Amino acid sequence: MKRPVMLVDLDRCIGCLSCEVACKQEKGLENFGIRPMKVFRVGGLGDRADAFFLPMNCFHCDPAPCVYACPTSAMRKREDGIVYVEELRCIGCKACIVACPYGAIAFNPDTMKVEKCDYCYRRVDRGLLPSCVSKCVTNCLYFVELEEVPRERHRARRLDSELYRELFCWQLKEEGLQV
Repeated sequence: MKRPVMLVDLDRCIGCLSCEVACKQEKGLENFGIRPMKVFRVGGLGDRADAFFLPMNCFHCDPAPCVYACPTSAMRKREDGIVYVEELRCIGCKACIVACPYGAIAFNPDTMKVEKCDYCYRRVDRGLLPSCVSKCVTNCLYFVELEEVPRERHRARRLDSELYRELFCWQLKEEGLQV
């Protein structure tokens, strides 16, 4: 089974948030605080141009700690590696939120369930790209099979790389949150 991964070209992302908006629209999320796809601004205080933007969603870990933490098996991992929430099974206990090392899962107070990026697996199953990728105005997001990722250093990096873990932890510290 092929495994899809999300890549981002950090040089092309301008922080326009079109991926965030597309994700929220696809999932029908109206609550402002729920962001399965997040774009972080890294560096560049004020209007300085030395900032860059870091799109971040679920890393679809292997193994996925959220899947093991879920007491009702609502958090599932498909054969292709996509991690998703089976909404009818979710009891909103938040065990998956605690287990996720990247803060990629959010509690939705409107539904009393959890929300996360699932690579728009229903779209993917129909041969379409995830909504965030298809709506990216600078084409900085890529959705490819793991086997297609070139071995040499590439401008587009996997969203689950160590670089992202370090940058995400740095961003959380900048925002005054515990890592």
